[in-house]
Parts: sequence; structure tokens; C-alpha cells
Amino acid sequence: MRYINKSDLLIITRNLGILMIGMGLLCLVPIIVDLIYHEFNTIGFLIPSLLSIILGLICMKTLEKYKSYKIRLKHGMIISSLSWLWACIICGLILYLVTDISFIDSAFESMSALTGSGITIYSDVEILPHSILFFRAFQQWIGGLGIIVMILSFLVQSGTNSSTLYQSEARDERIRPSTRATIEETIKIYAIYTVIGIVLYALAGMPFFDSICNTFCIISTGGMSVKNANMGFYNNDLIYFITIILMILGATSFLVHYKIIKTRGKSLINDLQFKVMICLIAISTLLIYFTSQIVPMDMLFTVVSAVTTTGASIPDSTIMGGWPSFVIIIIMTLMLIGGSNGSTVGAIKLMRVITFSKGIYKNLREIVSPPGTIVPMELSGKKLSEKVTAQSGNYITLYFLCILITWSLFCLYGHDPFNSLFFTISMQGNVGLEIGQISQTMQWPLKIIGMFNMWTGRLEIYPVLITLRAFLELFKR
Repeated sequence: MRYINKSDLLIITRNLGILMIGMGLLCLVPIIVDLIYHEFNTIGFLIPSLLSIILGLICMKTLEKYKSYKIRLKHGMIISSLSWLWACIICGLILYLVTDISFIDSAFESMSALTGSGITIYSDVEILPHSILFFRAFQQWIGGLGIIVMILSFLVQSGTNSSTLYQSEARDERIRPSTRATIEETIKIYAIYTVIGIVLYALAGMPFFDSICNTFCIISTGGMSVKNANMGFYNNDLIYFITIILMILGATSFLVHYKIIKTRGKSLINDLQFKVMICLIAISTLLIYFTSQIVPMDMLFTVVSAVTTTGASIPDSTIMGGWPSFVIIIIMTLMLIGGSNGSTVGAIKLMRVITFSKGIYKNLREIVSPPGTIVPMELSGKKLSEKVTAQSGNYITLYFLCILITWSLFCLYGHDPFNSLFFTISMQGNVGLEIGQISQTMQWPLKIIGMFNMWTGRLEIYPVLITLRAFLELFKR
């Protein structure tokens, strides 16, 4: 049975054209910074942007008759996967033209920025042009909310198709009844927190340009900084506390943010995922405090950075590599779990972990209960179906399988097994923390594998698998 036909491909191509135009327009924004600082890199931004816009227009205009066709979920997932891949190529092309690194390196850097992974190929980011530093931060800011969400907000009208595309980017929570209204409210919340972050950083003494870029990086839980020492460069506890708050805000569901004012803060206090995240931060910090000699601020900052999948850091990666193994295992566990559904975080996410744990507990209770006993499952007062727990279990299995395969390949290429496991978890969870210098010593095949990990991690695996399945079907013909 064929699941993808010619009509499907044309529907996908036509709608992909819209997103290609949107991505091209977004890539023009850093030109403003280039002009302000007189860096003369405009052509490097202009050529890839125009290429994306022109190809997008061709796809739209030549397939205009498919405009009215309904987008099914399989179409949406393939469009989503290809949109992120296209964004990686176009943004990578800009880095290739402006900074003169290999295309594989530039594509890796862009995939890392867009997916909020925060792993950088550049050994010295402080020599990069301001326009590129802003561009990397801007990619994280766009990717944190979602490429499709951003483009839908100003290029696509509300309706069934926009709803399908919204879901295809691993988003299912609705703030408002319509998808369009949900996207508008989400962007409004995101923009408000971004402005607050910039102001707070500036008041704390951070240079204005750094305030903008770092806010983009932190609120999106991306973690790439404009400094080689990341947030540790500023050596300012107030800046660290502001960063911790922004990381937690970025890892909290937008639905909870939306309800904060209406409920006078009760939505935040009553949200199960938020409570679990704060408990994880508190317990992990205390465990590390009593089992190591790590500076308390470094400890707390790293714990929050790990569970929110931000990847920002105070200590250098080589210093972190010297931490006790027990501490590193706690950090890896937090990187696997991640923050709330409906936020900017990567990793497995708290709701899946909670749901999966509920399923295990239910099975244990059924074993020890009298025969025929039905043990109900509830989550926040709502009935939880076995199908949902099974789906969580399936996703977690796939997630660990991706980690296992990549980890094995890193070991095959001669990298330290423990450092490789940490780095693989960091890539798959879109985190960005390291305990060594693997990002600077990776062989090119591992960079391609790493891009795949970051891509699947951001889109939550299934859209990418469906896209690969569709392409395999085409080759079969």
C-alpha cells in the first residue's frame, strides 16, 4: 500500500513554499545589525534569503491550484521536517558565506542554533561579526517558539491547514480556541518576556547588544552566548539570577503563562509540571551540594540549565568534566527529563515522564491487587487513558534508541565513552552542555549524525521518521 502519492507531494511542496518565503524574510533581519556596525556582510545575508524567497514563490505560484487542498497530519509532519531542514541549509549558507567555514560546520551550527541545542563549532565566537552573533541568537529565538509558529503568525491565514501545521511542530496545547489566536497570544507572551529580559540584563550592567542576544538565547532555552565563556564571562551574580529566572520561564508552558494574570499566579503554583520541575531543581541542587565541593552558584545554575535544556553555563566545559561522576550523572538525568510541554524546551519532557511513571505505578498496583481489580489512572484530576501512557513509553523508547545509536558511533570514532554519552544526550535533548571539547574535535560524519539528533530531538522524532518513510517510498518506485 502506498501512503504518499503525487498529489501528496504537490500539496507538501506548495505549502513548503510559503515557509521558504517566511524563512527568507526572517534571514533579512540581521542585515539591520550589519548596517549599524558597518560590517559589509549584507551580500552574505541577501543571497541565501533571496534564494529562499524566489524558490518559495516558484513553489507557491506553480502549484496555486493546491491552495484549497486540505493538509492532513502526514503532510503537516513532512512539511515541518523539511522546513527545519531547509532553514538549516539557508542559515548555514549565510554562515558559510560570511564566516568562511565549511558547509557541514555551518549547517551544524545553524541546526544547533535553530533547535536550541546551543552547541557551537566556533572555537572563538568573540571574533565573529556582530551581525553573525545576532543572527545566531535570532535563530535560537525563532527556533525556541518554532519556525512554523513564527511564519504562520504573519503569512498564513487561520483555518484547518494552519491548525495541522501547528500540531506538526510538536505543539498541541491551545491557549485560545483558534490556532491563529493561540499563536498570537503565544508570540505576545514570548515578546513580553523577551523585552523584560533585555531590560533586566541592561539594568544589571550588561552591554545592550549582549542583553539582546543573551535574552534571545536564554528565553528560547537555546544557550548559545556571544562570549567564549558563556554567561560565566560576566562574573555577576545578579546576571546569573536573572538568567536562572528566564530559563525557568522559558521551560514553563505558555498556557500556564497565559493564565497567570487571570488566576493571580495560581496557575503557576498549581501546574503539575512546574511543581515537578522546581522539585527536581531543589533535590538535585541539594544532592550535589552535599556530595561535592562545587561553588553553589555554579551548581544551581548548571542544574537549572540542564533541566530547562538551555545549555547556558558559568563554568567552562573542561571544568565541568572534572566534576565527580555522580554529579555528572545527575546532570545527564536532568537533561533527559527536560521541562514542560508547550514550552521552548527539548528532551523527553516532564509530562511524558509523569505519564509513563503513572503507567508503571498502575501496572505494579494491578499485580499486587486481587484478580480483576481495575486501577484507574488520573493526572491533575483528569482520567488518563492507557493509550496515552503507551504513547509516552513508545516515544521514550525511540528517544533512547537514538541516543544509543549515536553514542555507539562516537565510541566507534574513538571518543571517550562517558564524555560521548553526555554529549549525545545533550544533542538529542537540544541542551548544549559539554564536559569536554568534543564539539571541537568531531569528525564530519559525526557532525551529520549530530544534526540528525538535534533535528529529531526538536521535532520529537515522529515527523522526521514519517518524512524518511515518505522518501523511501519514492525510491521504491
